Amino acid sequence: ELRTPLAAVYGAAQTLLRHDFALDETGRERFVSLIADESERLGRIVNEILLANQLDAGRLDLESEPFDAHDLVERVVEATRMHAPPSVSLEVEASNGLPPVAADADKVRQVMVNLVENAIKYSPDGGHVEVGVEEQDGSIRFHVRDEGLGVAPEDQERIFEKFYRADPQMVRGVGGTGLGLYICKELIDRMGGRIWVEPNGEQGSNFVFDLPTAEVMAHGASARPRLQ
Repeated sequence: ELRTPLAAVYGAAQTLLRHDFALDETGRERFVSLIADESERLGRIVNEILLANQLDAGRLDLESEPFDAHDLVERVVEATRMHAPPSVSLEVEASNGLPPVAADADKVRQVMVNLVENAIKYSPDGGHVEVGVEEQDGSIRFHVRDEGLGVAPEDQERIFEKFYRADPQMVRGVGGTGLGLYICKELIDRMGGRIWVEPNGEQGSNFVFDLPTAEVMAHGASARPRLQ
């Protein structure tokens, strides 16, 4: 997973350095854009590895402060729309007047971004992605529902394991480190919540996670302990 973007960056840089043929401005911009995109991809992979290492070593500090779940979801979807392919439509389905969530807002945003980007990545033929949030029995429930490739029943528990890939041979053409969902589960667990995946009808997946409300956390009601 690291070698692919590294090879792309190296190849593009070597091409730009060659003197035996001239590139026009469009050609140069194409190679520079490739270097920028693949470097960003490398950065994401390295960050996933570092974060997974912090989680394994118990060195990750998590904050807990009330925040507006509806606002967070809106911001994640708005940012994702800027680089989503035209074939994928994104929609927010959120209840009004939700109570505040008690968790680390930056880490919840990271989980949401990962799930939304996964929904897009695993929808190679396009489709509709719904990002929702609602109150559910003293918790705030988030979901990311897509119409993509889906998750086989035998993979639904294991996809949250470290380095597990449902399609290791990339038969369906989708790569990944196998760390993203592991990180999501670890973060949600350590913020007193839970995360799971279920089918989205006959096509696609629905990733769901619950987090306690600020009121529940303040009264110490049956929230799972956070490990730091």
